[in-house]
Amino acid sequence: MPAPHEPRVVRVAAMIADATRARMLSYLLGGELASASELARCATVSAATASAHLAKLLDAGLVVCTPRGRHRYYALADAEVAHALEALALVAERGCHTSAWAPPARARLREARSCYGHLAGRAGVALLTHLQAQQWLELESGAGGPQFRLSDTGRQGLSDWGLDGTAWQAKLATSGPKRQAYPCLDWSERRDHLAGPLASTLLSHFLERHWLYRAPSDRALSLTPAGRCALGWWPV
Repeated sequence: MPAPHEPRVVRVAAMIADATRARMLSYLLGGELASASELARCATVSAATASAHLAKLLDAGLVVCTPRGRHRYYALADAEVAHALEALALVAERGCHTSAWAPPARARLREARSCYGHLAGRAGVALLTHLQAQQWLELESGAGGPQFRLSDTGRQGLSDWGLDGTAWQAKLATSGPKRQAYPCLDWSERRDHLAGPLASTLLSHFLERHWLYRAPSDRALSLTPAGRCALGWWPV
């Protein structure tokens, strides 16, 4: 009798199921590049053990490696991997969601964090709520799924924030299957936050303007005094 077909998801699930690799992948959810030594520290393993695990993640297509001079840095392969990890987290915390986010360190992450380069947590949900309430973004069906278009009001609003609103309006109008802005279910809030290149640009802009602060090797984000004045939608 022939062996049953093994779904490709089995290999991916096995990669994520290992505790060491799961810690590394969770660390990379912040969206920044990380060295092998940083990933070894976050996973509390030796450098040799970390290298072996990273080789497996590379082979499985879950991470990518970027050489920078003599050093090599790692990141999640793409947004699909990030979304898969957050979806698994949603399932894993069913029934214990409130208690899971109670510890102070996780409470900071729940308030505001970087998720694959965009703003997540209560602040991420508040940002999307604000953009829709002010009618900056309009939800519609797209080739790749639900996506947002930027209204004329949104174009002016982005310009007021110091971004090129006209260019972003054109990008969102012609995004096609590769969506530039779309809703994404937030792991901690169970509500949508904004994802896609526009969301990543907004978070980078907030950090460059020093409206938000992120400590090195920390996914949690903090609102600065300047940010409190500029970002009136920030949750209190």
